[in-house]
Amino acid sequence: MKKIYSVIFITTVLLACSGEKKQSVEELIASNSAEAIQQRKDELVNQQQALAIQIKQLDEKLQSINPDRNVPLITTFKANTEEFKHYLELQGSVETKQNIVITPETNGIITRIYVKEGQNVGKGQLLASIDDGGLSQQKAQLEIQADLAKTTFERQKRLWDQKIGSEIQYLQAKSQYEGLQKSIAQINQQLAKNSVRAPFSGVIDDVITEEGNVAAAGQTPLMRLVNLSEMYIKTDIPESYITSITKGKAVEVMFPVLGKTLNSEVRQTGNFINPANRTFDVEIAVPNKSGDIKPNLTARLKINDYTNDKAILIPQSIISENAEGEQYIYAITDKQEGKATAKQVIIETGKTQGDLIEVLSGIEGETEIIKEGARSVKDGQTVKVINSKNSND
Repeated sequence: MKKIYSVIFITTVLLACSGEKKQSVEELIASNSAEAIQQRKDELVNQQQALAIQIKQLDEKLQSINPDRNVPLITTFKANTEEFKHYLELQGSVETKQNIVITPETNGIITRIYVKEGQNVGKGQLLASIDDGGLSQQKAQLEIQADLAKTTFERQKRLWDQKIGSEIQYLQAKSQYEGLQKSIAQINQQLAKNSVRAPFSGVIDDVITEEGNVAAAGQTPLMRLVNLSEMYIKTDIPESYITSITKGKAVEVMFPVLGKTLNSEVRQTGNFINPANRTFDVEIAVPNKSGDIKPNLTARLKINDYTNDKAILIPQSIISENAEGEQYIYAITDKQEGKATAKQVIIETGKTQGDLIEVLSGIEGETEIIKEGARSVKDGQTVKVINSKNSND
């Protein structure tokens, strides 16, 4: 004890003397005076020793009046069961099976276009006409011949019914009349191809050609017809989800450009695995009553591929891993008067949801789990609970 007081006394004296103006350390070094440098070093060493003794005394006093000062402070939450829905997040594009560029079925000059861009049309409505190249005149001639053939046939039939005339004359008249009828029907089919009609109801999105242009069968684009009421999203799903993503699964669809989100479901899943990327196709129906969803619009999808009605979710940040690759957390036991014992618990985890992860085994409901301070405790260590919580928020 006398030694301690001596050191303190010397330190006090040195500190008192330090009130005098002294050279700085840099100035002493620049002076190259070994005596002055040694003297300053001795002073600093004595100060350091005195401070160390004082710190030790304070530490011993704190230990006597606050024995819990080295006990880790932690917060906890109780593991509760809740509904857990996992979503597979993907990107897709809007498509429609009723989005076509209409081309003519026959060659000829476009004589008339009956619609304009943005016009709503019904199924079967006349959109354009193409010059028939004289087929109408041929039809008129055939109809005249058919009328004469019909009259001849009817007369021959009446005579044959009365057993007058030869059978060959009757059959020839019948054959000629029926042949002309078929020729007229064939010309009607050809003439129908000169009238371009809407294959389904929709909107004329673009009129590509003009009246007077020559159209080639199956090649010349006339106009684009789109039906926005029958929309869907098509996307590729990894083959590992083939059993979890099935017809009827709920889907949340978000259109970033429109700032719009809607709920839908998987209406069809593909039966073919693409060998190039090991995926299969799914189709998701898109209601479009407002008409603001357009083909090729980008969509973000959240498909519900897994649901657990009684899941235990914990923050991923409290999970550690041991040398064997096992995941573990710390729970508390023997809780009394704010103190408890930390217990290491090996767990098995499942799917994630944001910052939370599903615990498949290792803990049960109502287990009190260490949250804050989880990475600073050890198995069997005494801990102090400073803020017990009832959830993992």
